[in-house]
Amino acid sequence: MTWNRVEKLYGTDNLQRLRESHVGVVGVGSGGGFVALSLAMSGVGHFTLVDDDIIEEANITRHVADRRYIGQNKAAAVADLILQRNPQATVTVIEGRIEQHMSALDGLDVLVVGVDGENAKYLINEACLKRRVTAVYAGVYERGEGGDVVIIRPYDGPCYACWSAELRGNAAVRVDPNTQQLDYGMIGAQGTLEAEPGLWIHVVKVASVQTDIVLNELLRGTPVHEEMPGNTVILANNFIEIVDGDISAPHTGLWVNVERDPQCLVCGDKVRLAMESRQGLSLDMLAGLAGDVLEEESDQNAN
Repeated sequence: MTWNRVEKLYGTDNLQRLRESHVGVVGVGSGGGFVALSLAMSGVGHFTLVDDDIIEEANITRHVADRRYIGQNKAAAVADLILQRNPQATVTVIEGRIEQHMSALDGLDVLVVGVDGENAKYLINEACLKRRVTAVYAGVYERGEGGDVVIIRPYDGPCYACWSAELRGNAAVRVDPNTQQLDYGMIGAQGTLEAEPGLWIHVVKVASVQTDIVLNELLRGTPVHEEMPGNTVILANNFIEIVDGDISAPHTGLWVNVERDPQCLVCGDKVRLAMESRQGLSLDMLAGLAGDVLEEESDQNAN
């Protein structure tokens, strides 16, 4: 197999770096499947694919897999497609939910998050913080009107929880007073953004940007790496209001930089100090830390 065009773009050493890179993809649906296959076609050599769902008739118009794969697991189907395009690649397939296979995140260079469920994203966020794994999340808005992509580098910027609290106002993390456990304010009864899907072209437009950000991160520290103007890009497929009072035109984008919240109950300063001192963090301990934060805020408000 020839990689002349990729080699001309990135150089021999950087192509070899991509061949040695290990990318995980959790959620190998319409977006995640496109990202995985595109990364393989760009020279990435090692993959771990995680999904518990199967290819159905309804998926065919919104997935890289075609009718040959109906009834097969999505991760297994995309693994086969990767090997058709990049026979030298190695692909580990996990047919199950990431909640039962968190060890799949061990040793990854970058994780692509393609799941719909917000609760799963928060669990992945915690697991990536623990393992110091950089993750790239993407979301598509209702009817494909736009989407966003964010790169989360552990403790270098926001975690997904404080990013969501900033970008998705009703998704702030709090402590449930009844259970004393972290409540992530999931959006929608099913724990998803509940966006009515648009066309596949709208999904893959966002997924293409997600792919490019992953490739750029894999090449961090090399001359071809480019520093982005923020950690989040918001994309418009149609006329949408990205900034209050300002309508963005179709096929435009806006970069923003969301800061880490030092009081975040997931990546805040107190939690980070506990992690760095190698203390095990149970939910009770997290709730205790959260109580300290809330007590401090109450004292500040009283003053």
